[in-house]
Amino acid sequence: MTGLDTLLPSLRELYQDLHAHPELSLQETRTAALVASRLRAQDGWEVTEGVGGTGVVGVLRNGEGPTVLVRADMDGLPVLEATGLPYASVDRATDRDGNDVPTMHACGHDMHVTCLLGVTELLAAERADWRGTVVAVFQPAEETGEGARNMLDDGFAERFPTPDVCLGQHVGPFPTGVAVTRPGALMAASDSFRVRLFGRGGHGSSPESTVDPVVMAAAVVLRLQTVVSREVGASQAAVVTVGSIHSGTKENIIPDEAELKLNIRSVDPVVREKVLAAVRRVIEAEAAASGAPKPPEITPLNAFPLTVNTHAATDATITALREVLGDGAVLTLPHPINGSEDFGLFGTGLGAPSVFWHFGGADPAAFAGVDADTLATRGLPASIPMNHSPLYAPLQDPTIELGVRALLGAARAWLAPAV
Repeated sequence: MTGLDTLLPSLRELYQDLHAHPELSLQETRTAALVASRLRAQDGWEVTEGVGGTGVVGVLRNGEGPTVLVRADMDGLPVLEATGLPYASVDRATDRDGNDVPTMHACGHDMHVTCLLGVTELLAAERADWRGTVVAVFQPAEETGEGARNMLDDGFAERFPTPDVCLGQHVGPFPTGVAVTRPGALMAASDSFRVRLFGRGGHGSSPESTVDPVVMAAAVVLRLQTVVSREVGASQAAVVTVGSIHSGTKENIIPDEAELKLNIRSVDPVVREKVLAAVRRVIEAEAAASGAPKPPEITPLNAFPLTVNTHAATDATITALREVLGDGAVLTLPHPINGSEDFGLFGTGLGAPSVFWHFGGADPAAFAGVDADTLATRGLPASIPMNHSPLYAPLQDPTIELGVRALLGAARAWLAPAV
């Protein structure tokens, strides 16, 4: 792929720039401007900015043929980077709650943008080889589950060509050169909530005259751990995580309230409803058991739908990926991944089949002795930093090249050949 060989140095520079300057969800102004500028420098792209906030959409029309949507997400996370890379982020931002936070591309969205811009440049340069239309979507706010919905709500279906297929990929802690996917449910649904528990504050020396929200919160956290272990069958899957707990200011003051933030993952709609109901029941019951002066407030924060790969489209895309990466490099997962994505909203909202896959960005040397079957069925070695870790950073090479080749190969498989 001579064109890609020539392009790789500039893609490496782009990746390092993006990695060093992550932006939080719905704040991706610098990233969006860079994407739009780069697209406009590639011959033939119609570029629209500000879609759904900071989203960018490029359309490349090249005669009669299928329309293929290819998507990358752009946002970073409020994580303090600890990779030690020479291009590590030292940037900070103000989050939507007004907090000053560090920022990091701890989920690889910088890699996604880099790979898609490589694909768009090659498609523009190689228009003599294919026919059809490509819709390149650079999406904001995937991490908060808002970006795809915002773009669709901004008239996406009316403003841009209707796709015959939607394609997306995500870098992950698999060995470089490996891609994983499956037909049907690929990634879990996710529901996040903020919970306010109300007590009655007072002096730490006189707990009998108070209703202690710290103890109430502790009881809620412990009891929530039984929802999956005691109410979800062994053959089913769900996760309940309390990722944040805050209460009080001083060791000898019993505060008035406590706040929890929790997340629920599920891969079956019936199990999801059962777990959601159980979580609410536990929170309300523990508050009542503690004598709370008023019921807890349970406020949704975000929600991601189940990511579902269309069966026939997935089979065709797996074939294309194997042609690019090799037969043994594309693994079919036996069960869904518990991470979540909003990519599937494009297929659902636009009435098109959709296919999503994960491609590796980790050093293969770290997987010594782990064969493909073990990787697919038992998961990753515990020593491998996962997405959202302050240590997570895909290898720059050969991940960029392989990510471009995978997405380009999948897109070209859906486009018509030139006659």
